Amino acid sequence: MNIRIFFVATGLIFTMMVSCQNKSGNVKLKSEVDTISYYLGASIGTNFKNSPMKDLNIDALSQGLKDVINGVDTIDMNNVNTILNGYMRKLEAAESQKYLEEGEKFLAKNKERSEVKTTESGLQYEVLKEGTGPKPVATDEVTVHYHGTLIDGTVFDSSVDRGEPATFPLNRVISGWTEGLQLMSVGSKYKFYIPSNLAYGQRPRPGGPIKPNMALIFEVELISISTPPAK
Repeated sequence: MNIRIFFVATGLIFTMMVSCQNKSGNVKLKSEVDTISYYLGASIGTNFKNSPMKDLNIDALSQGLKDVINGVDTIDMNNVNTILNGYMRKLEAAESQKYLEEGEKFLAKNKERSEVKTTESGLQYEVLKEGTGPKPVATDEVTVHYHGTLIDGTVFDSSVDRGEPATFPLNRVISGWTEGLQLMSVGSKYKFYIPSNLAYGQRPRPGGPIKPNMALIFEVELISISTPPAK
């Protein structure tokens, strides 16, 4: 989380806290400013919920805001960014390690199933339907239907759900796909279990459901192959 956003967020959360007067904790939205303030707070709260920073001490947070607003000089503000950035890196490293271990545990157990095959790289796959057409090479373009989930079943991307297949160069996707699709004949449908080092590793798309070091699962149907014209 960007530290500037962190300070804006905590300020808005504090505003929400001091605005809550009834015992239920619900904010009384009496004006447009009240409504906008609440919506901003709810939006920022979502960012906190999806970040590694889960266990905030709200009382300490509130006191820090009060002290700064009231001019109470309790800390060296020059060190704030260094301390917060260091803490965020620590949380992110712990979260990343957790996802790595969860993926490794899942794949180790999954590997024991007789229908699952494992390649030398660690890619696991299961043949759901075997086709009879040609197999692509890495420089081909492929058209596929796919359904991608996390190991807990959360869907993060699906051409099947969109109702429209995807076409892309096979050498411009994650390495688990580049390797796995070359095992398939046109008309095949495979299920891939992809370790994090063959997926997005420690650098997935920011803000998405895929976190650093997550293993991924894809059901992929190979519809067709096209070879790009030589340049």
